[in-house]
Amino acid sequence: MPTEQVITPRLLREWPLPDPAGDKESRGTVLVVGGSRFNPGAVLLAGVAALRAGAGRLQLAVAEESAVALSIAVPEAKVVGLASDELAELAGQADVIAIGPGLDDIGQTRELMAALLGAAGPGAGVVLDAYALGALSKEPGLLRQERAVLTPNVTEAAHLLGHDPGDDLTAAARTLAGQYRAVVSLYGHIAAPDGRVWHEESGDAGLGTSGSGDARAGVVAGLLGRGADPAQAACWGAYAHAVSGQRLSQRYGRTGFLAREIVGEVAYTIATV
Repeated sequence: MPTEQVITPRLLREWPLPDPAGDKESRGTVLVVGGSRFNPGAVLLAGVAALRAGAGRLQLAVAEESAVALSIAVPEAKVVGLASDELAELAGQADVIAIGPGLDDIGQTRELMAALLGAAGPGAGVVLDAYALGALSKEPGLLRQERAVLTPNVTEAAHLLGHDPGDDLTAAARTLAGQYRAVVSLYGHIAAPDGRVWHEESGDAGLGTSGSGDARAGVVAGLLGRGADPAQAACWGAYAHAVSGQRLSQRYGRTGFLAREIVGEVAYTIATV
């Protein structure tokens, strides 16, 4: 069984991200799908995080009543409603689809996943978070793409496993990676389907703040967009998320910073590895 590797700056420097040279097309189009009526901000956090991680183009799909406001809040993105006739076409053209941030209806989420992952090409990158993981636990066949990263918290991991993951999160991540044939990033414990495992040790209590998971999912999606493979995107994403929090803790204390501030640190953290 492969030995768990600690994610350090040295490990990441020896595993460099794809060169971002070229225009925005070369860094991928990321489509973030989520944002219920009462939580449209989750899509904003994930989408902006994807751009900060290096994605070239951003598209957002959100509850109809929030689409106009979100297009003003994120002028860099194309924004459509979840019921838009254009959404399946966007999914078919996207390099990466992130589904889950801000969704709050398991039936709607399942329908979105079936339609959008069915429309996406087999080589598209996929990031599943939040309610998308609940839908996947009920219907594993929804995920057809191999370039996939699951970003569960402990509760979502329990749904995916069918039981409490216990204290050994590395073992839980390894089991999930094999079960769903996807890279799994579980609170800094990362596992690939081939058995490789990593651990990011910089995370602290402050990362447990509202919207932090949406930001992490967006970072992973952005890294996939710029050409990273799933395991690389998960490892770099976990590091960027955790170390951005470390930097903020020096200004705000261990638990005083916000998810939007984590997003603002991501580009610098990645650039200074």
